[in-house]
Order: sequence, then C-alpha cells, then structure tokens
Amino acid sequence: MSVRTGDAGSGVVGAIALVGLEAHPVRVECVRSPGLPALRLVGLPDAAVREAADRVRTAVVRSDLVWPRDRVVVNLAPADLPKVGSGFDLPLALSVLAASGQLPHRALDGTVAIGEVGLDGRVRGVAGTLPMALGARRHGAVRVLVAPERVREAALVEGLEVVAVADLAEAVAVLAGRRPARAHPEGVTSGIGSAPGRGAGVTGGGGLGTGHRAGGGDGGDLADVRGQFVARRALELAAAGDHHLLLVGPPGCGKTMLARRLHGVLPDLGPEMALEVLAIHSLAGEPVDASAATRRPPLREPHHGVSLAGLVGGGSGVPRPGEVSLAHRGVLLLDELLETPRHVLDALRQPLERGEVVLTRSSARVAYPARVQLVAATNPCPCGLLGHPTRACTCPPDRVARYRARLSGPLVDRIDLAVELAPLTRRELEVRAPGEATTTVAARVAAARALAAARWGPGTTNRDVGVARLRADAGGRMVERLAGAVERLGGSARAFERALRVARSAADLDGAERVAAEHVDEALGLSATLAR
Repeated sequence: MSVRTGDAGSGVVGAIALVGLEAHPVRVECVRSPGLPALRLVGLPDAAVREAADRVRTAVVRSDLVWPRDRVVVNLAPADLPKVGSGFDLPLALSVLAASGQLPHRALDGTVAIGEVGLDGRVRGVAGTLPMALGARRHGAVRVLVAPERVREAALVEGLEVVAVADLAEAVAVLAGRRPARAHPEGVTSGIGSAPGRGAGVTGGGGLGTGHRAGGGDGGDLADVRGQFVARRALELAAAGDHHLLLVGPPGCGKTMLARRLHGVLPDLGPEMALEVLAIHSLAGEPVDASAATRRPPLREPHHGVSLAGLVGGGSGVPRPGEVSLAHRGVLLLDELLETPRHVLDALRQPLERGEVVLTRSSARVAYPARVQLVAATNPCPCGLLGHPTRACTCPPDRVARYRARLSGPLVDRIDLAVELAPLTRRELEVRAPGEATTTVAARVAAARALAAARWGPGTTNRDVGVARLRADAGGRMVERLAGAVERLGGSARAFERALRVARSAADLDGAERVAAEHVDEALGLSATLAR
C-alpha cells in the first residue's frame, strides 16, 4: 500500500475496507480549504462512517489537539467502494491532524490505521482487525496502528509492525517521534506460530487458538461411550477422511455424545489454515484467542432453531458470515437435525459441495469459505421411538413421513456416512471398563491422514481428491464391485463417488496400500444415500 502525504494543508492515511473477507486498500485523503468551518465526508461512507465526523471532531478537541478552523473535505478513495463500520475513525482523525500540520506528513507513509475513536479520544478495537491487518500486509503496508486490545490479534500477521495506541494523543506522539511505541504484554509473539522476537519489526502478537465451541465446552472423551461399536467406527472413518456423518437413533442412545467427540479426534490445523479460521472469527466480531498455543479446528453447535441467515450468513448491507463459515476447517454439529426447518437445511447443499457460501445483496456480493465437516444427529421420528426394540412408536405414518421429509434427498446425497444407533443393552450398561480413549483413536486418525497426505499431497484428505485419481488408486476390480452395488441399490453417481472415498479412508485406517473388498463393503454398508 503506497500511502504518501504531500502538500501542506493535506494529509493521507491508509485504511482497509472489508467486503466479506476481501480487503481493499483505502486512501483517507484530507484537504483544507478556505470557507466556513465544516467537515465534509465523501467516498460512499455508510451511516457509521458519516457519524465519525462528530466523534472525531470532539475527540480531537478533548485530546488537547487543534481542530482546523476552515473547511475540511475528507475523501475515502476509491469512491465507488462501500466503506462500512467505525474502523475508519482513527485514519480519519490522523488525516485531519496531518492536514492541519500537527503530524509530519512523512510519518504516515506506509501506515494503515484501524480503530474506533471515542469522544474522549480513546481508541477502541473493531471487528475484523485480523483480516484488515492481513490485507494491509498484502497491499504493501509496513506498519499498522490498532487499539491495545487488538495487538495480539493483528500481530499474528508476520512482516508487519504492529503499534498499539490507546488514544489520539498517544498516536500523534508516537507517529511524530516524541514518544516510543509502548511495550506490549509479556508473552506476545510475532507472527503465527513463530518464536518471540521474530518477524519484520513486529511489536506485538500472539500464539494461535481456534478452539471456540459455540454453546459447547469440552467435547469429552470417547472412553465415556459404552457400546455403539459401529457408530464409533463410523466416527473414526469420518475423522480419517473428513467425511460428513449422520447419526440416527432414539433418545438417550448416545448420538449427541458421539457427535461431540468427533472434534477431539481431529488433528490440529496448519498455520495458514488456522490463520484463515481466525480471520473469519475476527470478522464476525468474536473473540480471537491469540494467546492460546493450540491450533484446534473450530466446533460450532448452532441450536436447531437457527435462522437461515444465522446458518449460512446474511444481514443488510454487506452480509456477515454464518455458522457454516465460522465452522470452516472444523466441525459443524447439528443436533436434533430434523427439528430444523427444511429450507434452512437445504441451504447447506452448496456449502457442503463447494466449500464456500456466496451471498448476494444489492450493495455487495461476498463469498465466505465454508469447508466444514458436518456431523448431525436426529431422532428417527417425532417421538423418537420408531424401531425401538421394547417401546412402541406413537407417531402416525403421515407424521413420520413429514418429519423425515425435512431432510431432502439431495442433502442426504451429500452425506457420506449414516449409522442407526440402538439403545444400549443391559450388558453394555453394566460394563465398567472404559472404551478406547480419544487419544488412542486420534493417533490412528493422524496415521491415516498422514497416509492420505503422502499419497495425494500435504494437507489433502480423501474428501479433497478428484474421482479420477480415486478410481485409478482403487483399481478396476474394486471400482466394478462398487459400481455394481450402487446400481443394484439405486444410488447416484455422487453416492458412488462418496462410497469410493469412504472405502479409501477405511483402507488408510487399516494401513492398507490398496482398497480391498472389505473396505468397499464397509463403505456400502455405511452409505447414507444407499441406506435411505
């Protein structure tokens, strides 16, 4: 970002406008001219940006700085790009101060400012600081000014000097060279996953944590689960190949318990993937735990009453990310699946297939990443007792049909694995020995993913690979066996492809180089589409 200030009576500061996750460089250009004292904002500002005029004028005066006594025009260039949010307050104030000679022009070269300014001059953090900092680096900025509470978040970006300013007076003093940048809290590191002190002049930062669990807490240990060996195997297959999983069964059989434990057996995210996840959470205004040392994938558990906008994103103006994007690179857990309205569930078709959500509004079109692993749990009928071995279902057939119709055929066709769970027997309930622990299963999953990465490429799972490569890897006989079974069971081409992926994951869990007949048969037995 080439930000240069030139003539006396003018000032230019760098800023970032976010359209979704896409960061656009903005030049905040201020010019003073003869006329009655007034501040005019142009350049497609929204209501929050227009209100900045009053906030900034009051903040400058109360910070013992001087507000110009002539006409001031501030242009947010490019003028055809929507400017949204209060993050433009700080660059606007600095541009006015530079235009009025209270800041050296050269002090703002290569600088991007991000922050809301209070009436007392205090600088507050804003949502989206991390993607703004990433955008600033991408567009050539060398320094970014942020509120102190956003230092750890912004300093996850390597190669960028991060300066914390608590108020306007401190910002002016630091930029003018009258005061050194404040020391940041102990434990702040530079860049993502780097050691303290590394990076290009970074003066703040943090580790990385993506373990936000909406409505969740600790997912628990698989050792707590009794019985349900088929469901446990399906859970392991889902984790090994990044497959979507559906668990169906009566209340109390353990489906929700199993679904929550899928997150615990997944491997950590790599640095770039984790930074991508944190950027989405920052944009949504959620706390970014930049001090944590882990890189856990996110786990989101929206309530079954979630709205369409809440699930896939939306809102007026520039749409915001929904739960499916906040679960990017992690797990989207939908408990009580069939209590969710059908039109909300059907909105998952595109994200599950393409790994992104495209939202179009009159003011903007945005695409949010949404590469999620769906794990869903549901009762077989409204009363939950359909198929129960000892208790009778009280639901009329037409009510059961309407209930199950909420899960459309095309959506089922996108789910790789489905398991029907039965209530635990007395013998299973009496077992005192714990089942396999999460750590044991996670080790097998990590080994299976390592085999897949060695075969397909780093970070690639069986769900990512094109069907042509899968067919060549499986061999002609296994492909013929699978194709014949899919034809007999009335499955689709998508069902064939997904069963082939699950078979490859089963082979990886067994440490097998080639897909064998037992792997194909297991994939067929657990196929959601073919079991429908």
